[in-house]
Amino acid sequence: MPDLGLTHIAFSVRDLEASVAFYEKYARMQVVHRRAENGVRVAWVTDRTRPFVIVLIQAPERNDTPLGPFGHLGVACASREAVDTACSEARSAGILRSGPTDSPPPVGYWAFIADPDGNTLELSYGQDTEFTIAEAATS
Repeated sequence: MPDLGLTHIAFSVRDLEASVAFYEKYARMQVVHRRAENGVRVAWVTDRTRPFVIVLIQAPERNDTPLGPFGHLGVACASREAVDTACSEARSAGILRSGPTDSPPPVGYWAFIADPDGNTLELSYGQDTEFTIAEAATS
């Protein structure tokens, strides 16, 4: 069966290995595909929870606009403590943009972290996306 719906987002990156390490550490993702052609190196990273990847493309000339500071990718964490731990590490690394913040439902507990190219990653706990979508479908 072919893939349907949202399958990926692609970012142009300056340093592929630094970007892969960032998404492995903060978003619990892993590389599922690598290739290089004509001086362009590519890695696909995923959290393996659904058929969705972030495509990281290191090209000789990076000419992309970063996603952020408010535009962001959102990743759910297993607990508030996991968000706090990541925020502590990000603060030490000088990449914590904001948070953690406790917001009313359906938003939950969240924080913003900058990736190596200035894109924003949101880490959250209790952001009830599935319930919100299910509720909208019955309205």
